[in-house]
Parts: sequence; C-alpha cells; structure tokens
Amino acid sequence: MDAKPTAPGTGSLKAQDYKSDLKPVWCPGCGDFAVLSAITKALAELQVPREDAAVVSGIGCSSRIPAYTSVYGFHSIHGRALPIATGLKAARPDLTVFCAGGDGDGFSIGGNHFIHACRRNVDLTYIVMDNEVYGMTKGQASPTTEPDWTGSKLTPQGPGVAPFQPLEIALSAGANFIARGFSGDPNFVVRLIVEAVRHPGFSLVQVLSPCVTFRPEQRAWKETTHADWAPEAASTDRREAFLRLLDDDGFTTGVLYKGHNPVFAPPHPSSANLADLEKGFAL
Repeated sequence: MDAKPTAPGTGSLKAQDYKSDLKPVWCPGCGDFAVLSAITKALAELQVPREDAAVVSGIGCSSRIPAYTSVYGFHSIHGRALPIATGLKAARPDLTVFCAGGDGDGFSIGGNHFIHACRRNVDLTYIVMDNEVYGMTKGQASPTTEPDWTGSKLTPQGPGVAPFQPLEIALSAGANFIARGFSGDPNFVVRLIVEAVRHPGFSLVQVLSPCVTFRPEQRAWKETTHADWAPEAASTDRREAFLRLLDDDGFTTGVLYKGHNPVFAPPHPSSANLADLEKGFAL
C-alpha cells in the first residue's frame, strides 16, 4: 500500500515556524514539552504547509497542544477530540490531521470514541501523552494507572482495577499503525510521528510522558524504557503483534504494528458548495 500523500512544501520550513507565540504553561519537567517539540520537528521534516495541517485536542494538560502550534487548531470538549478530527479528515481529506490528548481524555470519557476511531481507520494520527494520572485536576488515578498506586487521596489504597491497555485495544479494534515512544527520547518520537503520518489509516502513537509533579517516581522511566520494537522491523501481522504484547512490560518503545486495513475515505464531492449542501437539508 502506498504511503499517504503529504502536501508539498518549499523545503524551508523549520520546527520553530510551526510554533505559536504562546508560552506553554506546563509544570517544569513535564514530558509534554518534548512532545510538542517532536510534533513541530515532525511537521518540519514532512514539510507540511501550515495551512494544510490541523491539530485537534480535547481537555487536559496535553490538550493545550493546538494553542502552542501555528497550524489550524481545534480545542474541543472532554473526550471528543477523535470524532471531531475524524469529521475534519472526512470533510477535508487534503489536510494532514493530528489529534493530541492524554490518557484521561482519550481512554476514559473518550474511550468509546477511541475504539471506533481505530475501527473506522480514517487517515489521521492520534498522539496520546500518557502519564498514568490526571495532572490538570491534581493527581487522580487515570485509566492507565496501575492498580496499586497509592499517590492519590481519592484512592489511598490504590485504584484496584486493571489498567486500560491502549495498544492492545487499538490492535483489536483495527488501527493501522501502532507505536509507543518516550518523551525523554524526543528524536525517536519525531521518527515515530513521521512514520505514523506517512502510513495510511488511523495511527496511534502513545508517548510515555512523565508527570513529575504528581508522579515524581516517573523520573525513573528514563532507565526503564527500552527501544526493542525497531521501526524497520515492525510487525505486519496482527497475531504476531499480539504475541509481542504478551511479553511487553509497558515500557517497550518503537513501532509495534503496520497494518494494511482498508482506509475509510467517504465520497467527497469536489464541487460541493454551501448552496448545494443547504438543498440537502431543506424541509
């Protein structure tokens, strides 16, 4: 299957050109700084004209990403970033569409949308900054928090439930590209994002992005992560990818899966105008 097309660029756009004038307000040490940098560097490597790219987000620390970029952005409501991004890509297939969010926004209130976005396999890239905690609302357990984490006053004995497994869910639901990165290795995250954009269909890039404010123990992720899923050796077989996940400790980085599922691209009339659309809704 051919790689998805990207808009031609002049070759002169730099990462800084994709950043807005707003200064990020994340806590010092937040991994999202590195993810923002990786996104802008990926856009520069792809040379996507700024008017041909869009970033859609939901609610949460990581969902501030659109404000910090100079491309089109949509800061939507909690958990609803994916349906909005899906609709945008369906209506404007010429755009390079990113969706950015966190583990709470994407896998809790947005969990059902996540499953069906994977299933629909629309040609967009979903970047999830996963810190296993609700950082913006002061440190509650999130869907990906381990069951014995006792760092929240709301769950002092630990949440006690199995964590959501985003890569397993994405593979089961039909995502076409699945990868995991670590914000402490930003250049590798750039490579993952570039490959995700170039691969046809729905692409998930889970980025382990430490919240050192509410989970200072995550500083140890720098020694825990290991890049054992080489992008050039990504599995193209779902069964093989599932077997890899059976041995995954949650800290393996790289590209898990590159699929060949049919990309959903609804018919898009090239000559549609507002008057024609209004006729379709006339009573």
